[in-house]
Amino acid sequence: MEKIKMTTPLVELDGDEMTRILWADIKSVLLEPYIDLKTVYFDLGLPEREKTADQVTVDSANAIKEYGVGVKCATITPNAQRVEEYQLTEMWKSPNGTIRAILDGTVFRAPIMVKGISPVVKNWKEPITIARHAYGDVYRCVEYRVPGPGVAELVFSGKGGTDFRQTIFDFDGAGVIQGQYNKDESISSFARSCFQFAIDTRQDLWFSTKDTISKKYDHTFKDIFADIYEAEYRHKFESLGITYFYTLIDDAVARVIRSKGGFIWACKNYDGDVMSDMVSTAFGSLAMMTSVLVSPDGKYEYEAAHGTVTQHYYRYLQGENPSTNPMATIFAWTGALAKRGELDGNAALTEFAHKLEQASVATIESGVMTKDLAGLWEGELPATAVDSGVFLQSIKINLEKLLEA
Repeated sequence: MEKIKMTTPLVELDGDEMTRILWADIKSVLLEPYIDLKTVYFDLGLPEREKTADQVTVDSANAIKEYGVGVKCATITPNAQRVEEYQLTEMWKSPNGTIRAILDGTVFRAPIMVKGISPVVKNWKEPITIARHAYGDVYRCVEYRVPGPGVAELVFSGKGGTDFRQTIFDFDGAGVIQGQYNKDESISSFARSCFQFAIDTRQDLWFSTKDTISKKYDHTFKDIFADIYEAEYRHKFESLGITYFYTLIDDAVARVIRSKGGFIWACKNYDGDVMSDMVSTAFGSLAMMTSVLVSPDGKYEYEAAHGTVTQHYYRYLQGENPSTNPMATIFAWTGALAKRGELDGNAALTEFAHKLEQASVATIESGVMTKDLAGLWEGELPATAVDSGVFLQSIKINLEKLLEA
């Protein structure tokens, strides 16, 4: 078949370790034979981030702002052990955190559901989408390891002359302090992204914080969401028969567990980080979770929700063929290609992306899957656990059947 043409490139953000290997395999097996693939390439592997003093991450985020759609491989956020392993000059910040701060977006994560793998929570029948605020909070905080006795203070010096000073704690020994922030502008963008996503997908929206304890910080989130909903979205929600619901996060957890799914759960940055992993694991596997960052001005970055699968990479370096699940990375590519096709009016590109998703799901439902899913399998056909290469080739066979049809 003639390769599908692209008029506008995707911004391609390569990554680290086992996911970097899968990234190249997905392109060569499932994309490049069928698409005249155009990308603006950035290497976000840790060696390149070290070489460029992390400027490559900033440049990649700005490229997404320019071209509108990006697709990102999983990357390492270094800790002390990684600094030594990769001989880094600095413990570089999370690339995801940097990109999210530049785009000021909201991360929407939803599980990939297949017949034959039931959620751990048996009453969950429909996907639960986590909407994670992707700016500020603990990911942009300032921390200090208190060495001994002293007074920690929260100080604000306003440019208009408004000053604020309050004691955080009077230390009588060693400890630790942390200062985090957010902006009304970013919280408002988060709220509008969530409300609009709920309208686009015709789903109820839940939002949760801990405003009873955090009476300024979390309460600001609650108030901004409420004000924007009343002023801009209540009528739209009611006309569609969908609802906006606010509750405390501990109550939300209990309600989510008892629910049937089929709604969007909006969370602050850290809450969303944790809850998205919980939801994805409960639905089957971290490798079965889609993730897209949506900015207020309509820029999109698609990625896998999981990490770089380090232990599989070490085994790969020893000559093994690991059974690493590539589904989330495949769906990052299909999400980006479908959005690129939608924005460019390229129906063929969007249709191809949807068929690749169908072929990937059909492969698992036929009983061919990676080892992480084989232990969860409840389908009628027997489960055959294969390595990543065989799995990709099996998807390719199903994809070509769909393309021929």
